[in-house]
Amino acid sequence: MTARDEILSALPAICARTVDGTFTPQNVINELRRRGSTYTPSTIRTHVVSRMCANAPDHHARTYDDLERLADGRYRRR
Repeated sequence: MTARDEILSALPAICARTVDGTFTPQNVINELRRRGSTYTPSTIRTHVVSRMCANAPDHHARTYDDLERLADGRYRRR
């Protein structure tokens, strides 16, 4: 499974624990650790804040529009 695949599969559980369905990169890191992911925190964070974020600057060869960055470092699924 790719880092993106792991993140996408974890998002329903992460979002279910919040009132507004938003999350931080650290929430994703914590959930993937709990699930036994072998991806490093920096790889997970890079995917959330950049590669998978539709409104992030384009710094990667391949990007996705899975997430949207909100105020104060919070994200939500698009």
